[in-house]
Amino acid sequence: MGLTNAPFGLTGGFCAVIIPQLLAAHGIPAGHIATIAAAILSPGFWIFTVSPMLDAWFSRRTYALVFGSLSAIAVAFTVAHPGNPGLVEAVMIPGFAAAMLYQGAVGGWMGSLVNKQEDSRLGVWFAVSNIGAGGLMMVLAGQLISRFPPTLAGAMMGAAILVPMLFFLAIPSPPPKRCPARESFGRFNRELASLLKQRQVLMALALFLLPAASFALTNVLGGTGSDFSASERTVSLFAGLGSSAAGIVGSFLLFPLARRFPLRPVYLAIGIVGAIFTLSLLALPRQPWTFAVAITGENLFQALAFATSNAIAFEVIGPDNPFAATLFTVLLAASNLPITYMQFLDGRGYDWHGLAGSFLTDAGISIAACLLLAYMLTRWRATSPAVVQPLTPIPENAD
Repeated sequence: MGLTNAPFGLTGGFCAVIIPQLLAAHGIPAGHIATIAAAILSPGFWIFTVSPMLDAWFSRRTYALVFGSLSAIAVAFTVAHPGNPGLVEAVMIPGFAAAMLYQGAVGGWMGSLVNKQEDSRLGVWFAVSNIGAGGLMMVLAGQLISRFPPTLAGAMMGAAILVPMLFFLAIPSPPPKRCPARESFGRFNRELASLLKQRQVLMALALFLLPAASFALTNVLGGTGSDFSASERTVSLFAGLGSSAAGIVGSFLLFPLARRFPLRPVYLAIGIVGAIFTLSLLALPRQPWTFAVAITGENLFQALAFATSNAIAFEVIGPDNPFAATLFTVLLAASNLPITYMQFLDGRGYDWHGLAGSFLTDAGISIAACLLLAYMLTRWRATSPAVVQPLTPIPENAD
C-alpha cells in the first residue's frame, strides 16, 4: 500500500532534479531555471484548493489512475521536448499538479483502509517509496536520456511512472458510499468545513504550517559545495544517491519511535534534535567530509519528519472517512509550505552571514516553532480525550 506512492516520488524527482539538468543542458540561464522550477513545484502548496473532488463522483482508485497517467504523459512529453522552457513550464505545472492529486487520492484511499495501529507503518512506507523512487529517477533518467533518443527515453520514463500502479490490483477499492458534491455542493462544503474545524485537524495543521521540522536546508546545501571545498563529484554523490539512502534510513527510524511514544511529541522532538544537529555543524571545519555529514544528516532528519507527518495525517483521517483524500491533500499541502518559505529565509541567512547565517536561521526558527507547538500541544492534550478519535462527518439528518 505504501509503495503506491512511488509514482509521485518518480515525478517529484524528475521535477526537482532532472528538469533543471535538462534546461541547463540547453543553455537556459540558472536564474531562469530556478524560476521555472519554483513554478513547476508550486502545486505542492496550492493544489488543496481543488482536492475536494477526490472525494466526490468517482472512486479514489479512478482518480489515482487518471492523475497518475496524466503525470506520466507530462514527463514523457517534457523529455521529448526539453529545449523550449515555456513549453516545459506549461506542461509540467499541470503535470506536477496531477502528481499531487495522485498522491492525495492514494493517500486518502490507503489511509481510509488502515486502523490506528497501522498508521505509522503506512506513513513510513509512503515516505520510503517517495524518497526511494526519487533517487531511482535520478539514476534512471540519466541512463535513458544519454542512451536513447528523446522520444523513446520519455516513453520509457513515463512507463516507469505507471508501473507501480499495478499494485492497485491487489488493494481493495470500495466504491464511494455517496457522491456529496453531486447531491449538494452546499452540504458537501458545510461538512468539509466542519471537519476542518475539529481540534485534531487544527493541531495537525499547526504542526505542519509552522517550520518545526521542515529541514529546508536540504534544498540549500546542494548549492554550497564550494563553501566546503567539495568537488562536483562529491556534491553529486551525497546530494543524490547518498541523500536518498539517508532518507530511507531516516524513514525507518520511525518504527522504534512510534512504538514507544505518541506521534506528535515525536514530530517536535525530531525538529529540536535536528536543529541541535544543525547548530553542531557550526563547530566543524569547512571540509568536504563536513558537507557529506551535513547533507546526509539533514536529509535523514527531514525524511524522519516526513514519515511522521504522514503517520499523523493517516491518524487524523481514521478509517472509512468520506473526506480522506481531501484531508490528506490539505495536510500534505500544509507540510510543503514551510519548506518553501524556510528555503527563502535560509537564503537570506546565507546573504547575512554565509553558511553560519543559514544554519543559525534554520535552527533558531525551528526551535522557536517547536517550543511554541509544544505549549499548544500541552494545552490541547489537557482539554482533549486521551485517544484521538477518527473524524466523522455531520449526521445525515443535520441541517
